Amino acid sequence: MVVTRKIQVETKGHTDIVPLTEQVVEVLKESGLSSGILCLFLPGTTAILTTTEFEPGLVKDIKDFWERIAPVTQFYEHNARWQDGNGYAHVRAQVSGPSLVVPFVEGKLLLGTWQDIVLVDFDNRPRLRTIVVQIVGE
Repeated sequence: MVVTRKIQVETKGHTDIVPLTEQVVEVLKESGLSSGILCLFLPGTTAILTTTEFEPGLVKDIKDFWERIAPVTQFYEHNARWQDGNGYAHVRAQVSGPSLVVPFVEGKLLLGTWQDIVLVDFDNRPRLRTIVVQIVGE
């Protein structure tokens, strides 16, 4: 069986890291499926889905990491062409990508003890993000 749902979250942009695990667990519970795989997909090119330990120190470390990898102040051809100032966000999103797959058994996601599902929004403004959740299982 395949179940498709959506989760919407408001973000602040600027490498906002938003925990999603609770919402995903609720969608899985509502699906009534016991075992299978759960796919999350984020339409867009300036945010990613990933997993991490969601704690304040690590959240700051992650934000600092992205600033070192693709600094906001660096020159980006995208900004020169479109004048929207979010070239860095597009570059950052290329490293991880817009999707994530998590297996589940007996109605429980097989995440590690400290592993949380998160959305990282790199864009330079607040956004309403929609995450497509597709669950394949029995």
